[in-house]
Amino acid sequence: MSNHDDPDNDPWRGHNKSLPDLNDVFSDNFRRFKQILPGGSPSSFVILIIIILLAGVGWTALYTVPSDSVAVVQRFGQYIKNVPPGLHLKLPFGIDTAKIVPVKRQLKQEFGFATPGANDPYQSPKGQEGQRETQMVTGDLNAALVEWVVQYRISDPVKYLFEVREPSETLRYVSESVMREVVGDRTVDEVITIGRQEIESEALLKMQALSTKYVMGISIDQVQLKNINPPKPVQESFNEVNQAQQEKEKLINEARRDYNKVIPLALGEKDQRIREADGYRLKRINEAEGDTARFNALYAEYIKAPEVTKRRIYIETLQAVLPGIQSKIIIDESTNNVLPLLNLDAQQGAKP
Repeated sequence: MSNHDDPDNDPWRGHNKSLPDLNDVFSDNFRRFKQILPGGSPSSFVILIIIILLAGVGWTALYTVPSDSVAVVQRFGQYIKNVPPGLHLKLPFGIDTAKIVPVKRQLKQEFGFATPGANDPYQSPKGQEGQRETQMVTGDLNAALVEWVVQYRISDPVKYLFEVREPSETLRYVSESVMREVVGDRTVDEVITIGRQEIESEALLKMQALSTKYVMGISIDQVQLKNINPPKPVQESFNEVNQAQQEKEKLINEARRDYNKVIPLALGEKDQRIREADGYRLKRINEAEGDTARFNALYAEYIKAPEVTKRRIYIETLQAVLPGIQSKIIIDESTNNVLPLLNLDAQQGAKP
């Protein structure tokens, strides 16, 4: 006997029984559901259905837009309008959808490192991607590990949502491409030391141009370089070279400081001595010219009256000499011996 002929295997327990009536099944379940309702009346069931519908409408129609964002409303997937911050209504049950876009918030993307607690999945690199995106080759065929940050805002939420697929991820690719291009045009010394500001400015301009070209709806505000290091195998040697260069610059600055301190002082002393010599020269020349003029004038008067001039010169000389002599002895021309007139003891005790 086959399994099909076995009445125990028949789900309807035999071929003689007919299939259950669907109306009877629905009526039986509806009767049981009414017994669950308070009062068990059909009106209570209608009220419960209305309450559920109203709750569904309120849950799916009300939404709140934060103060730093706008909502982009779509109806069956088609863009309708932008909604400002606040409490708003939309068509319920998925007819209208509202996507919140933070247009007033400054966002950032980090390359080579990650800030803990970031909510944006595209803010920080994933896994080994961070180590890969920092490895760059400079223009002089050296390697460098470059870390940087891009700060941006969403300027046009419609373009941000609908023009480019995954605009945040696209921005990461654009930023990495531009930074590799800018770093590849410079030497490793410029990248690590003196060329940081130029790299930031050039990268910012190129990123802004590409974001405008790709219609990403993003406004890039700043590109800031963080840590820039040589590869780890040569990092210690590079630090020693960098330290030696810094020591060299330090010694050069100290030498310039001493030069600026000593040389102006020496130049000032030189000018002072030259002016003193010029003054002394003019003084001696003027004195010599004055003496010459006085002698010539005296000689002219001497020629006119030799005896008178000679006597006047003699008297003027005595007037200049005699006040300096403390003791004076005046004798007659006929006196031959002056010893009786000299008091030698008094002369010896007198002060010079």
